[in-house]
Amino acid sequence: MNEHWIVGINPVDGALNNDAARVCELLVENGQRNPRVHELAERAKALKIPVHHRPREQLDKLAGEARHQGVAALYEAPAMATEGDLPALLEQVGSAALVLVLDGVTDPHNLGACLRSAAAANVTAVIVPKDRAVGLTPVVRRASAGGADRVPLIAVTNLARTLKVLKDAGVWITGLAGDTEQSIYGIDLKGPVALVMGSEGEGMRRLTRETCDFTAKIPMPGAMESLNVSVATGVVLFEALRQRSGLR
Repeated sequence: MNEHWIVGINPVDGALNNDAARVCELLVENGQRNPRVHELAERAKALKIPVHHRPREQLDKLAGEARHQGVAALYEAPAMATEGDLPALLEQVGSAALVLVLDGVTDPHNLGACLRSAAAANVTAVIVPKDRAVGLTPVVRRASAGGADRVPLIAVTNLARTLKVLKDAGVWITGLAGDTEQSIYGIDLKGPVALVMGSEGEGMRRLTRETCDFTAKIPMPGAMESLNVSVATGVVLFEALRQRSGLR
């Protein structure tokens, strides 16, 4: 079984809301007084999920670098989606397909924040390369605030090949790059699209960039030359939503 600990109020809340059948048990810190933690414990009991009170040190140990906020859930994760699942996901949403591709995001806080934005934007799937991504660690789940349970995350062996699968399915691919002249606000994002974000330091790899249909940048008239990748992800995803919903 693929069991791991989900820690923090929002991630545990997301697991109970979206996939309670896979929550095996709940741990609550001894003496915990946060009303939200108590609400989670009561909800778990109502769902017949065992709830145990444990010393803070035990939760600290299983949480690692993540902040547990006095609560943790043992979660039996389903198998991750694979490249083979992508065609069915795309067919299900048709012209509404909105795919996020992360080419080498390795910081768990950034990946978690990207998943949070992706879930908020109702992204069809998030695609990452197997050899250049951090995976769904407790820190990623904590940073995603439940987003990791709401959007399919697909780890692929060959990212360029997967991008070609997207293109064959009629998805137009736009990669974000700071050294291009085209603004993201001038790209048509209303149809089936994939948005590609590069790594924190190096951006998109050469082959990834060459596979894109377009490259675009986020205009920044201020003193900074770049944005954190998770911030940039939020900007481009919600620009796509603005265009698709007709908002001004």
